[in-house]
Amino acid sequence: MTRSIRGLRAALGLLSTAALVACGGGGSAETDGIRTALGDKGIKEGFSIPRVAGCRGPNDSPEEALQGQVPKAVRESPEGFKGYNCNLELVGQLQGEGGNWSSAMFTDSAGRNCAYYATAAPTAARQNPGVPVIDITDPSRPVRTTSLTTPGMIGPWESLRANPRRQMLMADQGTGPASPFFDIYDLSGDCRSPQLLASLKVGDGSDGGIVLPRAVVGHEGSISPDGLTYYIGELGGSGSYHAIDITNATKPKLIATFNVRTAFGVAPHGLSVSEDGNRMYGVTFGQGRAGQADTVPANNGFVIYDTSEVQQRKPNAQIKVISSTFFRDGSAGQHTIPIKIDGRQHLVMVDEGGSGSMDAACAAGMAPFPMARIYDITDEKNPVLVKKLALETHDPANCDQIRPDPVSAFFSYGSHYCSVDNRENATALACGYFNSGIRVFDIRKPEKTKEIAYYNPASVPVLPAGSSHGGSWRKGGPDWCTSRIDWDFQKRQIVTMCQDNGLLVLGFGPGTWPFAQSTPSREHN
Repeated sequence: MTRSIRGLRAALGLLSTAALVACGGGGSAETDGIRTALGDKGIKEGFSIPRVAGCRGPNDSPEEALQGQVPKAVRESPEGFKGYNCNLELVGQLQGEGGNWSSAMFTDSAGRNCAYYATAAPTAARQNPGVPVIDITDPSRPVRTTSLTTPGMIGPWESLRANPRRQMLMADQGTGPASPFFDIYDLSGDCRSPQLLASLKVGDGSDGGIVLPRAVVGHEGSISPDGLTYYIGELGGSGSYHAIDITNATKPKLIATFNVRTAFGVAPHGLSVSEDGNRMYGVTFGQGRAGQADTVPANNGFVIYDTSEVQQRKPNAQIKVISSTFFRDGSAGQHTIPIKIDGRQHLVMVDEGGSGSMDAACAAGMAPFPMARIYDITDEKNPVLVKKLALETHDPANCDQIRPDPVSAFFSYGSHYCSVDNRENATALACGYFNSGIRVFDIRKPEKTKEIAYYNPASVPVLPAGSSHGGSWRKGGPDWCTSRIDWDFQKRQIVTMCQDNGLLVLGFGPGTWPFAQSTPSREHN
C-alpha cells in the first residue's frame, strides 16, 4: 500500500539528507511579507527540563539511566524491558491486536466512557481490522464491543477524532492507493455502538463541494471545537489542508483548500483549530538543518492561518496566512495545540523528526530527536518561544551515552503527540514518545516546565498484527507510544494507546495531578 509504514519511513528519511535544498516561503504571492521567526533562539537555561523530583507510588519503577532512555543492555537482557513508571501506574489495559497512530475518547449522555484507536490496515493475520470500540466505563476492565470497518476507519492513520459538542467520531482515509473517503459516526445514543452517518469521497465533486484536480490523500485531521468543520492534513498528494463542512453530518462537503506545498515548498501535517474557529494552527513537514549552512533557510515549524471565511461559510472561502515560524533544530512538524496558560494565549508545537542525522545533530549541538515546544502567541504575528521540552535524551552532551542504543533521527527517543488537561486552562501537558513512553509535565509556569510523571510500558513478546511498529520492532525493546492522550479529571487518569500494548488507562499517584489550579475540561483534548 502506498501509505504503508515503509513508505512513511522513506518520506521521513529524505528529511535528514543534505541533498535536499529548502524551498523557502519568500517570493510566493501567497507568502510575500510574512515574517519568519527563528524558533531556536533565545533560550538560555539548561538543555533539558528537570526530571521528576520524586517517585511516590508504591508500585513505581524509576528509570535507570538518562531521562527517557531505555539502554541497550536493558533491551538485550534475558527478560527484556520490563517497563518504567513514576507517579503514574497502570489501571487497565486491552492489548487487542495493537494499534498505530491515533486515538479518541468520548463520554455519552448516560455516563459511559468509550475509547477508539487506529490500527494497521488489514493483513492476513488480522482478526478484527479497523477501529476497535472499547468500553472503558470500568477503567480496570476495558471491553471491546465492536470494530468500525468503513474505508476511513480501516486506515485512519493520524486522523481519528471525536467531538463532544456534536457527539461524533470521524476520520479521513489514510491508507490505500488513493484515499478520498471521509467517515462520520454518531455517538450520541450509546458510545459502545457508533452509528454511521456518512462515508463518502471528498474532492471529486460527488459530495457537492469543490472539485480538486487530483484525489485527496488522507493522513492527518482535526475538528473545529464547535464540531462544524473537519480539516484534512494532506501529507502526500498535493500537500494541502482541506476544509470539510460537516454542519449536515450526513452530507459533508469540501468547501476550501490551501496548498501548503505551493506556499512553503513543503507539505503540511497535523493541525488544530481555535475555539472560535477563525484560526487554524498548521505545521510544515520541513527539514532539520543540523550541519547545514546558516544560509540554507529553515522550513520546519508552524503557520497560523486565518480561517474566518471558512467559519463564516463565505462562498469561495479562502484560507489566508497570518504568520509562519520556522526553526532549524527539528523536522517533520507533527501537530499543534492552542492553549491558554494563566489566561495568556500559547501554542504547543510538536515535531516528529530531529535536527538531522544523529552525528550531524550532536556535532552541531542540536537535539538529535524531536520534541514539543511552547510558544507565546499573544501577538500572533510574532510568536515567541517560551520553552523546549527536551529530555536528557535530547541533550547533545549525552550523545555518547545514547549512541549504543538503536537510534536514528526518526522514531527513536522523540515525541509524536501531546495533549493538555484543559485547552482553556492548561496546567499539565502529556506527550507520547517513541521508546520513552508517556511523559507528563507541569506547565503552569511554562518557562519553568518540569516533569512530574512517566509511564513507559514493558516490551511485548510478539509484535501484534495491528501494530505499525513494523521493521523497527525488536523483542525485548520498548514500545512506540504515538497516540494522543485523553484526560479524566474526576478519576485522575489519562487514557492513551501504545502500538504494541494497545489501550492503556493510567492513574496518577497521590498529589501528582490535578493541581489546585487545574479545572475540568468540557471536552477531551
